[in-house]
Amino acid sequence: MLRIGSVVLGVSDVRRAAAFWTQALGYVPRDEVNDRFLVLVPSDGVGVQLALGRSESPVQDHPRVHLDLYAADAAAQQAEVERLVSLGAERVDWDLYPDDPDFVVLADPDGNRFCIIDTSRT
Repeated sequence: MLRIGSVVLGVSDVRRAAAFWTQALGYVPRDEVNDRFLVLVPSDGVGVQLALGRSESPVQDHPRVHLDLYAADAAAQQAEVERLVSLGAERVDWDLYPDDPDFVVLADPDGNRFCIIDTSRT
């Protein structure tokens, strides 16, 4: 049986992406940081790896695959959104929000979309 080992994000600047995602997730580089490809791992060793690969493909406005990051409740969600924005994320003016969303769409410094989910509403 297979299992997910890494989620891979295409980025234009591996070092900048590594700086953002290590602070955002508390992950650490598995190997020495370079300009082409880097794998980040949870600092406690538990969880899915995040790999960052240099890419020249344009960012998709409505990506088919993205990260959902979970927050315990609305207050934690708001605190995480603010923290991530202070690290360089940007709020996305998402045109597909439902009337009462339990998620906030952000973009990392490379423009990759990801969501902060209020899990108290699920």
